[in-house]
Amino acid sequence: MSEDLSPDELNSSEDNKLHNITSLDGLYENWFLDYASYVILDRAVPHINDGLKPVQRRILHSLKEMDDGRFNKAANVIGNTMKYHPHGDASIGDAMVQIGQKNLLIDTQGNWGNILTGDSAAAPRYIEGRLSKFANEVVFNPDTTNWQASYDGRNKEPITLPVKFPLLLAQGAEGIAVGLATKILPHNFVELLDASIEILKGNRANLMPDFPTGGMADCSAYNEGQRGGRVRVRARIVERDKKTLAITEVPFSTTTGGLIDSVISANDKGKIKIKKIEDNTAKTVEIIVHLAPGISPDVTIDALYAFTDCEVSISPNTCVIRDDKPHFMSVNDILEECTLNTKDLLKQELEIRLNELKEKIFFSSLLKIFIQEGMYKNPEYENSGNFEVVVDVLNKLFTPFLSQFYRPILSEDYKRLIDKPMSSITRFDVKKADEQMKALEEEIKEIKHNLKHLTQYAIDWFERLKAKFGKDRERRTELRVFDKVEATQVALANVKLYVNREDGFIGTGLKKDEFVGDCSDIDEIIVFRGDGKFTVTKVQEKVFVGKDIVHVAVFKKNDERTVYNMIYKDGESGITYVKRFSVVGVTRDKEYDLTKGTKGSRLLYFSANPNGEAEVVNIQLKPHSKLKKLQFDEDFAELAIKGRGSMGNILTKYPVKKIVLKSKGVSTLAGRKIWFDDVLKRLNADGRGKYLGEFDGEDKVLTVFGNGSYELASFDLNNHFDDKMLSIEKYNPEKVYSVVHYDGKSKNYLVKRFTFENIAIGKQTSFISDEGGSKMVLISGAAQVVVSVEQLKGKAQAAETVELNLADLIDVKGMKAMGNRLSAHTVEKVTLISEHDDENDVPDPEPNSVDDTNITITPEDKTGEDAQPNAEPQVSAEPSPKKVDFEITNPDDIDLNDKDKSDDSGQLGLF
Repeated sequence: MSEDLSPDELNSSEDNKLHNITSLDGLYENWFLDYASYVILDRAVPHINDGLKPVQRRILHSLKEMDDGRFNKAANVIGNTMKYHPHGDASIGDAMVQIGQKNLLIDTQGNWGNILTGDSAAAPRYIEGRLSKFANEVVFNPDTTNWQASYDGRNKEPITLPVKFPLLLAQGAEGIAVGLATKILPHNFVELLDASIEILKGNRANLMPDFPTGGMADCSAYNEGQRGGRVRVRARIVERDKKTLAITEVPFSTTTGGLIDSVISANDKGKIKIKKIEDNTAKTVEIIVHLAPGISPDVTIDALYAFTDCEVSISPNTCVIRDDKPHFMSVNDILEECTLNTKDLLKQELEIRLNELKEKIFFSSLLKIFIQEGMYKNPEYENSGNFEVVVDVLNKLFTPFLSQFYRPILSEDYKRLIDKPMSSITRFDVKKADEQMKALEEEIKEIKHNLKHLTQYAIDWFERLKAKFGKDRERRTELRVFDKVEATQVALANVKLYVNREDGFIGTGLKKDEFVGDCSDIDEIIVFRGDGKFTVTKVQEKVFVGKDIVHVAVFKKNDERTVYNMIYKDGESGITYVKRFSVVGVTRDKEYDLTKGTKGSRLLYFSANPNGEAEVVNIQLKPHSKLKKLQFDEDFAELAIKGRGSMGNILTKYPVKKIVLKSKGVSTLAGRKIWFDDVLKRLNADGRGKYLGEFDGEDKVLTVFGNGSYELASFDLNNHFDDKMLSIEKYNPEKVYSVVHYDGKSKNYLVKRFTFENIAIGKQTSFISDEGGSKMVLISGAAQVVVSVEQLKGKAQAAETVELNLADLIDVKGMKAMGNRLSAHTVEKVTLISEHDDENDVPDPEPNSVDDTNITITPEDKTGEDAQPNAEPQVSAEPSPKKVDFEITNPDDIDLNDKDKSDDSGQLGLF
């Protein structure tokens, strides 16, 4: 007990306890750092040289160790790998399945799971695998492998495998270590080989990822795979018809099951509206989405990208082990290092082979001299029973021939000579030996040439890999730039908005109050009050926005076509002002004053006009001694549209009694100018791409396809357009088109001139024959179209070329007419020479836009090996559109009119 100890003994005991304590700082500096280093170097992060984590490297080493050309049970491979990997069979089995699913290093047999559906592999005892031919050729070479002892010291395992290919970038990798993580995206097999060749030629690569699940990817912010980069990946969605969508490819890192769950969840939340969804996925992805009645397929496609896993964002983080340390590198730098490493391995293999050949020639020459000179019959040699004496004798006998050898003769070489059986010596064929040595010398000459031209040899190596293993490894993921889908533009109106004007509340929960309209739960609402102030706020169940509400509507950001007409009385001077303005962008929940800001200012008249309408109102004044005229009309069309902060124009200095709507207005805005962005395949109003014209009312867009069909579409900015579309322009029902087409039934080339019929929107209609073999050859919207026709004339089939003006061959007829024969002779080829419009028909082109008066489609003109007689027609002289990031905004989606119960005009009277 401490009570029995003296003070000195007690102090000594406390000092001993303190000496036995280890601080936490010490533990973290030693044990934790060791653990972190182990996880980073030996478990989670791949090595730059071979692109493998330790468990993957050990699996491949075991497969090579067991390789006899036949399949091995995965369970047996796992068991053998446990000699090298100390972390259990489960981790080995999972890693082996992942390697097998990448379809590069392991030939698989059985159910190895499905990366599309997320289905797991069968148990290891039921599946089999072996090394692929690619792996055997590219991954292994014991002569160039650096070895180390396994964890228990009983076996040797490779430190890294001598991989002569950028395997890390082909397979990709993902891992989480202590304090860092890695996420390397997969890249295309053939593109990696091509990029490696370019590096050897002195050019820098520019790699983009390619995913085994296909889909579409926007890699504009890839940042070479480094931290801070981002890749947006989308499913491929095809419109089967106006009621059905088909998802045929899913984004990388998702599965069909997870994607379907996200679609169902979005439907349950009201973000999209579908009738049902079916999963028909087998070898390829096929998810069928049936739309609810009245739902736009184009808007639904955008909504699927906005609210479901049909679009995912992937953030790469390329971290690798290099020089026994983690390094963050770009994928292009990794490829360069892997390419140079391959070149170095090829050099080592050449040098090893050169040394082997030299040794073969050395010993063959040694044996030839030994036999030709009869050294084996020398008495001193035959009678000596001591090996050292034999070495001395042979040294003397070979002295005259030492200059023929590339290195000194060692005692081990003599040992090989005397170990030769006498039967092989007596049967020695000098002529055959000379032929063999000559072949070896030719091979040595070739190897020395390759060493001297090592870069070209490495290029040839990558070319051989491409030719041998590149088949069926084309790019699966389409690279394109995506438009930014605004969720508010595609969200369905899934809630109802109400307003209590007197008390100043709006919200979705005020079901006993005035109904405003349907909206989305992510919309923003703009509210105008009688005191001349307005605010914008998010849709909520109930929110106070200020008493005396005069107008409530869904707010569309950057909407320049919605114009507000307003008359207000200034509280200080009593003067009445009139103004027209737009609200383009605001800060949410901030209050803005539309008047001069003086106390007592008041709205007298207000209207919201979604297309810039300008009505006429009658102003009735209060009687006054100085007034002879007590009423007058005000036409808003005479006012300029200004910013919301403008004071406005003076309407009158006298008190206003009443304001009455006299006549509804028409739009004062010009037609909406529309462009087509060929990169995004979307319409826009921002000046990107090809100018189509000004659209208003019922105007439509005409699209022409290479199969001889056309389709009309609205100018809604949410519309999607087919990649197979050849041409797009504003539809003009009076415009005449000239078409040359081949009729599959009569086997003749025909010409017709017609105007496109005004068919229903979204209905694709053919304007050539439906017979098999029919095809469109040429189409032009010019008034005068001149073509060159190569034809065979007469019984001798003499070649002749004539020029024809299509307008002279046939009059304008109906679209369904077959037309006239282009020529009475056998037509071989039709080529467009010129096209132009009549002088009075040529419109002034839009500044900084493309003049698209004519659509010209001509067949490909190829000769030699690339010739394609039935090649699809191509659009000629199409300008390249600019690539611009942008946001889609479409104010036409939502009606911003505030309709009073007693007046359908949407105008509010005097307050």
